[in-house]
Amino acid sequence: MTLPSGKLTQNGKFFQAAEAFKKGGLPELVKVYEKIKDGIWVYNGVFELIDAWVEESTLENRKVFKFKLNVTDKSINQKNKRVEELKDISHNRMIPTSVKLEVWKRDNGKCTQCGSDDNLHFDHILPFSKGGTSLRSDNIRLLCARHNLQKSSHII
Repeated sequence: MTLPSGKLTQNGKFFQAAEAFKKGGLPELVKVYEKIKDGIWVYNGVFELIDAWVEESTLENRKVFKFKLNVTDKSINQKNKRVEELKDISHNRMIPTSVKLEVWKRDNGKCTQCGSDDNLHFDHILPFSKGGTSLRSDNIRLLCARHNLQKSSHII
């Protein structure tokens, strides 16, 4: 939780923010990235930090911090650190979280081509490069990696 100097580690700061939320404060907004492989990271969006706890890892004989995050459509304005609702993303291919949740539910968390539930991608039916929108669920579907990569920017 702390460094030898007594300053909070990053895990300590996250833990403290989650505790403040549980005591009635506002949730801390966290940008989440997924490591694909060394040197390659994918931005997964902004999440609200709502809970934290510590578990014992018997395999590694150490304590591990665990955090619970909720998806949100809020964004963080880096210039002045303000929280803003995502409003004008029509010029952008980013799919809002609310659309992703609607598509996930509609498609039952499975590829619409083969029914696989592994390595799923959110796919634009009318590709973004051909004028398709990211803002409506009727232009987004779930495809497994195989079917999404086969499709490329074609309309099928």
